[in-house]
Amino acid sequence: MVREYVQDDLKDMIRIWNEVVEEGTAFPQEEYLDMESGAEFFSSQSYTGVAEEDGKVLGLYILHPNNIGRCGHICNASYAVASEARGRHIGEKLVTDCLKKGRELGFRVLQFNAVVESNIHARHLYERLGFIQLGTIPGGFRMKDGHYENICPYYHEL
Repeated sequence: MVREYVQDDLKDMIRIWNEVVEEGTAFPQEEYLDMESGAEFFSSQSYTGVAEEDGKVLGLYILHPNNIGRCGHICNASYAVASEARGRHIGEKLVTDCLKKGRELGFRVLQFNAVVESNIHARHLYERLGFIQLGTIPGGFRMKDGHYENICPYYHEL
């Protein structure tokens, strides 16, 4: 089930988010969240959803404007799935819910600015769900080990 997060979810959400930050292969963030910064970060989004099964949070997403003013109708999102829950199509449920929520909030386009080219599982999912790749930005993402990989921006009309 995917639903809006509640305060009791924060500990698991922060653990999952920090796990992806630690891996250093998908999120641009390098700073870890703690309970205070995590509560502030997740509450500042237009929407934060969690995937849960039997009361346990297995993944999450954040949804927010990609820009301001005349481009404020374009949203952006990030997804995180706990390593022990990967391969169970939780990411697909999160992205599908995010597309629906973006429409509900009045956004017209969901844009991903920096999908790492080697993140083939995410890229295949996005393409299967109808996202369109805009091109490739050479060396746009610095991996945890310091080498640079291409990024692929994607969009989906809502």
